[in-house]
Amino acid sequence: MNGSMTDDEALNVQVFCAEDKDSGQRLDVFLAGRDSGLSRSRIKALIVDGAVALNGPVCRDPAKKLRVGDVVEIIVPLPENAVPAPEDIPLNVIYEDDDLIVINKAAGMVVHPAPGHSSGTLVNALLHHCGESLSGIGGVRRPGIIHRIDKDTTGLMAAAKNDAAHRALSSQLSDRTLTRLYKALVWGVPVHRKGAVKDPIGRHPVSRQKMAVNKKNGREAITHYVVEKNLGAASTLLECRLETGRTHQIRVHMAHMGHPLVGDAVYGIQRTGAVSLLKKAGYGDREQEAIMAFPRQALHAWKISFIHPRTGNEMIFEVPLPDDMNDLISYFKSNS
Repeated sequence: MNGSMTDDEALNVQVFCAEDKDSGQRLDVFLAGRDSGLSRSRIKALIVDGAVALNGPVCRDPAKKLRVGDVVEIIVPLPENAVPAPEDIPLNVIYEDDDLIVINKAAGMVVHPAPGHSSGTLVNALLHHCGESLSGIGGVRRPGIIHRIDKDTTGLMAAAKNDAAHRALSSQLSDRTLTRLYKALVWGVPVHRKGAVKDPIGRHPVSRQKMAVNKKNGREAITHYVVEKNLGAASTLLECRLETGRTHQIRVHMAHMGHPLVGDAVYGIQRTGAVSLLKKAGYGDREQEAIMAFPRQALHAWKISFIHPRTGNEMIFEVPLPDDMNDLISYFKSNS
């Protein structure tokens, strides 16, 4: 869906099927009669905003009449009054001053509260670490958050500690002067050593909790890539630069290019296909098992740069690959 909600971890997809009694009913009336926890006016606004799909495609017409068997999906945002609580969670702080904080996020940490993750998030940790200084522009659930990375992606994130810093950094994110570089371990070897994927990204037309290249309802998405290291026939280490920031952008674009991320359970290749690729490349059972046991997408945000909102100085931060990705690369290298 191409609406206001873009972060998958802030989404709660509810699915309903129209029965005999619902035939001819308006879409907004139908949803208001379901246990969605939303008023009809709120449902109407969500429909117009592109948060409702009818039999796959997005439907923005609240008055659309339903037929028996129609499948309606609605993305329900987490209630805005769900205020996160400060939690004493260790953070790997790379830099901090009165205006901002840069952290190296660990794998498994969700950035902000969402359905299924009401605590233990980066926001909970930042609220404890920074106290009341965090910028409130991001909203109740996302104080200080300027950009986000997926739960199982590691690496650098910047957060604002006051509203002026938040506005300045968000502006840099919008005009693409805030630069984010990632390292991604992908299956196979790209034909070209560098290039760009410029296909729009939106909700998957069938699996609504996934993203996909969606040329009809997607939003502009541009990912630049360059081969950093060839690891034999089975895998390649890429450096990716985001020009835009869509949900799961690198993961979706690399999969669309035919080189999904190693370890990606959502957009990756099936286990049988991966094992077949490894066998053809000459990997033994030990290496195959070690590679297939990698528990997350092999993606790391290794570099971020921006202009400091107060001093005007260029700020550049880099963090090396985490140990688990280095170990994974060593298994590929052992046979390359």
